[in-house]
Amino acid sequence: MGRRWSVLAVVVGVLGCSASIFTGLALGQVATDGQQAKQMERAAVVKLQYLLQLPPGYDEQESWPVLLFLHGAGERGSDLEMVKKHGPPKLIEGGKSFPFIVVSPQCPAGRWWEPFELAALLDEIESQYKVDKKRIYVTGLSMGGFGTWALTAYQPNRFAAIAPICGGGEPFMTRLYSHVPTWAFHGDKDEVVPLERSESMVQGLKRAGGDVKFTVYEGVGHDSWTETYADEGFYQWLLEHRNTK
Repeated sequence: MGRRWSVLAVVVGVLGCSASIFTGLALGQVATDGQQAKQMERAAVVKLQYLLQLPPGYDEQESWPVLLFLHGAGERGSDLEMVKKHGPPKLIEGGKSFPFIVVSPQCPAGRWWEPFELAALLDEIESQYKVDKKRIYVTGLSMGGFGTWALTAYQPNRFAAIAPICGGGEPFMTRLYSHVPTWAFHGDKDEVVPLERSESMVQGLKRAGGDVKFTVYEGVGHDSWTETYADEGFYQWLLEHRNTK
């Protein structure tokens, strides 16, 4: 099946407002002494547009691995063509096919990747397509590299392997997902996101006993993704891993 794109509109149950809990006060009165037990329940709507490619022979197999790709800050907005500027979407546009269900969402303008929104997108993909839930992979570049680290911390037991490129995050959070095979990439001449941002994450994983690879491209600036995504060995490495959680 060919390339597709769609718009995601998912209702996610999160804590929000509900009927008041009566405390013996008249309607409109507010107690001012002590603390009162309260509860809230609210529905939030997640709306993301994304590119989707199903692998060749999709109908001939019961389930497929998923590759979630997160673009950088320059591709934010409402024009999905921008998402094709780098990474797997660019390669797909050039005629390449992958043995994954490739999902490439677009982050709205002026915002950053939100883990709960990406989790909702994956929930939607799992419900609509033939997904092997033991082989879900996430990768991203620059802002998408930060998003990769953040999403993994948010759902540490969901991914079979991750590959953040020239990103960064909170090193102390790596203890939550030290069991997730990780391959990080960065250029040593990067003046946009300093190399130290990836180094600190890799060091955090190592201290936690993590399975981590780290590729530093010598003499390379911010674009440490072109070489990475052009390497067939990169995709083979992803497919070697299955989620054991």
